Amino acid sequence: MSVEVITTISPTTNEPIFTRNGISAEELEQLPEIATTAFDSWRSTALADRQIIIRKALQLLLERQDDLALELTVQMGRPIAYTAKEIATAVKRAEYLLKISDEVLKDTDGEAEAGFKRFIRKVPVGPTLIIFAWNYPYLILVNALIPALLSGNSVILKPSPQTPTVVEQVTKVFSEAGLPDGVIQYFHSGSPTIIESIVRNPKIKLVCFTGSVAGGLAVQKAASDRIVHVGLELGGKDPAYVRGDVDIAWAADEIVDGAVFNSGQSCCSIERVYVAEEIYDEFVRAVQNVLKGYRVGDPLDKETHLGPVISKRSKETIESHIQDALDKGATNATPENATFGSLPERGNFVVPTLLTNVDHSMTVMKDETFGPVIPVMKVKSDKEAVDLMNDSEFGLTASIWTKDTAKGYELCDQVEAGTVFVNRCDFPSPDLAWTGWKNSGKGATLSRFGFDQFVKLKSYHLKDYPK
Repeated sequence: MSVEVITTISPTTNEPIFTRNGISAEELEQLPEIATTAFDSWRSTALADRQIIIRKALQLLLERQDDLALELTVQMGRPIAYTAKEIATAVKRAEYLLKISDEVLKDTDGEAEAGFKRFIRKVPVGPTLIIFAWNYPYLILVNALIPALLSGNSVILKPSPQTPTVVEQVTKVFSEAGLPDGVIQYFHSGSPTIIESIVRNPKIKLVCFTGSVAGGLAVQKAASDRIVHVGLELGGKDPAYVRGDVDIAWAADEIVDGAVFNSGQSCCSIERVYVAEEIYDEFVRAVQNVLKGYRVGDPLDKETHLGPVISKRSKETIESHIQDALDKGATNATPENATFGSLPERGNFVVPTLLTNVDHSMTVMKDETFGPVIPVMKVKSDKEAVDLMNDSEFGLTASIWTKDTAKGYELCDQVEAGTVFVNRCDFPSPDLAWTGWKNSGKGATLSRFGFDQFVKLKSYHLKDYPK
């Protein structure tokens, strides 16, 4: 039987850069079988030994970060000036999870009572399927892979067709670090049918998905005819609120970075900005000044700030959001910039676009844009700002910018999002739970709670022999 051939298209040139073979139905059936056999031995490996292997693998990733960075830039278009940082950050994130794993995975004692011993043990769930996205593939993968392995699970990885080399590199370094065969496997596929098939396989005990809301719902539906946990990290429409007391130039610089870094292709990018009316005009001018310094162009040029977006379809979606806003009365306030006016002819390049006079009738304030667009809306009060921030089907992150940090903390309590920032944005901290509210997902990664989905609880109730 023939298998699909998956072609990765360069976002920089829209030309094919390489292909990968998909997986046959027979091979797909074998993956959970192999994972189950590997799990039976890996779960019995001491945590200290698992930690040693993972540390070795992380060191290998660091040693190869420049080569991995170049692969990322070629495959997904993020400028070369920034891709090595993803590898380094992924390793730091993994090191934190390693650091807390002894404490998190240890037994929990019950109440002390003479003649009894009671405790709760965290045991691995079993073969785990991890489906992850292209926009920050190493960071996203670390969120699930490291706690899965530390907890004693075997894993099957399904990368995005856009960044297929990530699983190949990760599997290679773990093998070199001494991970037993079969504990990590991977397959390439662009077929929803293939993914649904493996999700339904009863040997898969946990599914972790990072991607679009539509993709997450499809995975959840495929898993609905059996009892299996599905963790979902989905989209966002993350708001920022700029209060009237801020240092305007500083806030503008931070918010532009939070909105357009990685060409705005992050679930926690700032996608809506609400600004106190008394500083609105000045803030807009400050954003324009910041954008004048940005360079859009070849991602292999170390001076480039923004490369292309991932696909023609993505570019069309972003441009449709911009046009819808303009049709409904918004103003394109993007400043003149030589690189904005001379975008490369090939590739999916989008000018980082500043929109003013926006409101919630516009798609750009409601749907996930996933691109370098900064829509700025004037508000009269904290209450209006919070109400607008909460007027969304999404709830991943939100940020409040103010010198009055006590007030910012107070407003955080009113904002409906899994992570709230004051005077910061777009930063998943490894010691905090990364969790989406509303349509942004369910479950959590990172922090001590990021281990929860990878274990099941087993209570031990032991009584001394009465004679």
